[in-house]
Amino acid sequence: MLDFRLKVFHAVAHLLNFTRAAEELCISQPAVTKNIKELESQLGIRLFDRKAGRVVLTAAGKTVLVTADRIQGLYQQLEFELNVLKNQFGGELKLGASTTAGQYVLPEILARFHRAFPEVKLTMQNANTETIEQAVLDQEITVGVVEGKKHQPLLSYTAFIQDEIVAITHKESKYGGYNHLSLEELVSIPVVCREKGSGSLEVLEAALQQRSLSLSDLQVEIMLGSTEAIKSFLENYDCIGFVSIAAVAGPVSRGEFKIIEIPEMEILREFYFIHPVGVASGLAASFMNFAKHAYNHRL
Repeated sequence: MLDFRLKVFHAVAHLLNFTRAAEELCISQPAVTKNIKELESQLGIRLFDRKAGRVVLTAAGKTVLVTADRIQGLYQQLEFELNVLKNQFGGELKLGASTTAGQYVLPEILARFHRAFPEVKLTMQNANTETIEQAVLDQEITVGVVEGKKHQPLLSYTAFIQDEIVAITHKESKYGGYNHLSLEELVSIPVVCREKGSGSLEVLEAALQQRSLSLSDLQVEIMLGSTEAIKSFLENYDCIGFVSIAAVAGPVSRGEFKIIEIPEMEILREFYFIHPVGVASGLAASFMNFAKHAYNHRL
C-alpha cells in the first residue's frame, strides 16, 4: 500500500547505505538506486549526496524524511487498526526491557495487550540496556524497550515515552529534611546508584558531565543492579539514591520516600523501542502502536 519508491527512500535514509537498504528490502542494489533516482526525478530535487564515500541526506532529503516517517507511522497505525477489525492477531512476540521499563512501565500495558489479544503468546526478558540491545541484535527478542542514548548503529530507536531520574531518600534518613540540594551539597552526600551498563547510570553520568562533574566526584557508596535494591538500601542507610520517578511515584505519595530537588540538574531521558534497523512490521509494529496508545490513555 505504501508507495514503493518512498519505502525505498525511507530505508536508505535511515540506513544511509544502499547495500544494507537492499538487504533490508530483499531487492537488488541496482533496484534501490533506480527507485531513488525515479523519486528524485519525480520530486525534481536531489535527496542524497555522497561525501567522502558516505551517503548523506541533502536538505531536501531531510525534509522528505520527516514526512516519510509520518506516512510510515500512519501506515503502521492503519495496519494495526485493520488487524484489530479482522481479529488477525496471533503468534509469538518476544519482548525485552531494561530494568526500569520492565518493572514499572510495561506490566500494565502488557496486561491490556493480553486482554485485547489473548491469542498472542507474550514473553519478556528483563535486563540492563546493554543486554537488551545485544539480545535484539542476536534475534533472541523481537522488540526491546530501553533507556538512555542510542548505542547500536544496527538497531532502530523509536521514541516511546519520556522519564525523569530523581534524587530520593528514605523518610527516616538524616537527609529526609532536605527539600533541595545544590551541586556543592550533592558532592558531599553519600550516594547509591545503578550499576555500570544500566541506562539510568548512563543518563546520570551525562547530566553530571554537562555540569563539569563526573561520577567520581560523588561519594558513591555502592552500585546496585535494580531500583528495588536501591530502595531497600535507602531504607537501611543514610544516603540518597538516583532512580526513575516512575519507580517511586507510589512510595513517595505514601510518604515512604521523599524526592529531593536538584534545581541545577534536571535529569530527563527517553525510553525507546528498539528493533533491527529498518521498518518494523507485523506484530512488532502493532505492539509498538498499541503501547504508545495505551500509555497515553492510561488512567
